[in-house]
Amino acid sequence: MNASGTRAEGRGDILEIRDVPEEWKTVSSAEHFRGRVITAVTDAVVMRDGEVVNRDYVRHPGSVAVVALDDRGRVLMIRQYRHPVRRLLWELPAGLRDVEDEPLHVGAARELAEEAGYRAATWHTLVDAFTSPGMTDERTRIFLARDLEPIPEGELDFVHRHEEADMPVAWIPLSEAVRRAMAGMIHNSQAVAGILAAYAASADGFASLRPADAPEA
Repeated sequence: MNASGTRAEGRGDILEIRDVPEEWKTVSSAEHFRGRVITAVTDAVVMRDGEVVNRDYVRHPGSVAVVALDDRGRVLMIRQYRHPVRRLLWELPAGLRDVEDEPLHVGAARELAEEAGYRAATWHTLVDAFTSPGMTDERTRIFLARDLEPIPEGELDFVHRHEEADMPVAWIPLSEAVRRAMAGMIHNSQAVAGILAAYAASADGFASLRPADAPEA
């Protein structure tokens, strides 16, 4: 057995611990709501034993997020009101995949500029995730951005509105961000995943990270 496989409990099969595409047959699909960003649907899906069951979920265009790490090992975080959970959450700069055919790292750089006022010279893919695969098809790619510099005020033309109108920026040491995530003080899923992934990747100086334009599996 190699390092990538494990034996299924109670069976002799060796399973590779790697997510793979698969689509079970859908016999019908009903759309209940279509908003500016999301669409709520119910699919009737055929199970392996032939039973047809309904599965409700939200279609989502996907997202990107950025762990911006400065030369002092600090992570840039922003605070934003999130109405569904009724909380002010500390998050990473992030946004929707809402520009057709835009490379993901380009969209992430735009979000870093618009939300935090920084640009980065060095980009890597940090981690890919489905944010909540039991209820939405949203997938996110989180990038590591380094070699940062503030964007001169005259170059910024993004207007902050609504929740983004009062969105403070703070810098926190990566190790302290890890401690706060583990202590339940940081809840945003992109922030938790990105912080922990960046901390793990720092063990080899980020040498094992994929390039910024690595394909999504």
